[in-house]
Amino acid sequence: MIEAVLFDLGETLLDETRMWDAWADHLGVPRFTFHALAGAAIDRGEHPATVIRLLGGTLDDGPAGGSFERRDLYPDAVPAMTALRSAGCRLAVGGNQPIEREEEVRALGLPVDRVVSSASLGVEKPSPAFFERTAAVLGVDAAQMLSVGDRLDNDVVPARAAGCRAVLLRRGPWGIIHAARAEASSADFVIDSLDEVIGIVGSL
Repeated sequence: MIEAVLFDLGETLLDETRMWDAWADHLGVPRFTFHALAGAAIDRGEHPATVIRLLGGTLDDGPAGGSFERRDLYPDAVPAMTALRSAGCRLAVGGNQPIEREEEVRALGLPVDRVVSSASLGVEKPSPAFFERTAAVLGVDAAQMLSVGDRLDNDVVPARAAGCRAVLLRRGPWGIIHAARAEASSADFVIDSLDEVIGIVGSL
């Protein structure tokens, strides 16, 4: 029985388009060019941050508009989470982020029990320990937690290794690329909308 759900942030709950556009403007390159380079990096298994360094930028010198804002939430994020909370699920949200990002996430006003990060948990994805520690924070066994994210390498494979059930969201650059791979079969479910998570939790 699933008693808790962990949501990834970028391209699961948050549309990162505005933030990456801000980086393109900050670096003085066309947005289309930046997105093309970022997509190529993702296809190689790299993070788009490698493009920032390639173009002469540093993550410590980010642009204005590079923080999380409520307007960046995908339309299905809050309704799905609200429905899950109403059904009695404990919810967490987080990923590989510095501790400062946790306050940005809390400021979004999401209906969650806990905000976690690699900094506060002391471990980064793709370590299965990230999921084990999140389950412990929520007060459930790993087998009672469902991981929802857009990446096989960071959200699905390590969650399954930790004993969790895992959902791959076909959204954003990673989700679309990863859902097309044969390895997508390692996910318990592949979905196109967070609304589907409600039915999945009910079925489990």
